[in-house]
Amino acid sequence: MSTAVCRPENDGGGTPATTAKGPDTANSGDRGRTVTSRALAILDAFTQGHPELTLAQICRLAGLRHATAHRLVGELTAWGALERLPRGSYVIGLRLWELGTLNPRGLPLRVRAMPIMEDLHAATQQHVQLAVLDGTDALVVERISAAGAVPVVSQVGGRLPLHASAVGQVLLAHADEGLFLEVVRNGLTRFTPRTITDPATLRLTLAECRRIGVAVVREEMSPDAHSVAAPVTDTKGRVVAALSVVCAEARTHLLVPAVVLAGRGISRGLGSGSMP
Repeated sequence: MSTAVCRPENDGGGTPATTAKGPDTANSGDRGRTVTSRALAILDAFTQGHPELTLAQICRLAGLRHATAHRLVGELTAWGALERLPRGSYVIGLRLWELGTLNPRGLPLRVRAMPIMEDLHAATQQHVQLAVLDGTDALVVERISAAGAVPVVSQVGGRLPLHASAVGQVLLAHADEGLFLEVVRNGLTRFTPRTITDPATLRLTLAECRRIGVAVVREEMSPDAHSVAAPVTDTKGRVVAALSVVCAEARTHLLVPAVVLAGRGISRGLGSGSMP
């Protein structure tokens, strides 16, 4: 009996693969991939937009044969990286969350930042968020929402573009030139008519951010959403995070001093800890 697959596969020469000695036959779409890369592909299939997947969906998104995916999903579930719901689909398991809390830019940073973020939220009654640099994105590691404030697209665990968000611009402004070139090379996606898509304009904007110590973004990520962000630094003066408030345009200039002071407060808190 042939092994079932979640998508059509061939042997690379345009003809269907007709024989299989096992789930990892050389004629499968898994050829040339290590077990680790296959397992990571399974985990990478889960996103904010698709937090729950069936085995068939995992097969398709990870590009794996059914037998391979079934075996690895079983192992990942037994270890705790995935959880199987009663209806048969899968979600990310708590074991990964547990490991994620060990990252110094995750839970330790959030613990030290939270009291100041709560004060900033109480004073502004607006969305307050904390983000760190991850690859070519700003990763939101903490957020306090405000009822009735402007709608925002970000959420904890979500990613924001470096060129179109205030936290992203702060992080990009203090990164090396190589990251700027990579972001530009990947393309400056336009989210609204006000998004910066010209590399020269972005470079000037980042230079101004470094000069005044704050980034102000006006409807560059989504309509009606304006954001003010300031850097958070470690004991060596390195920017390790960015703190922002998302608000209505009329309040932007009023929030700059509060956001800057809050960023400095978190930075001082990191000085008493063991952030690398």
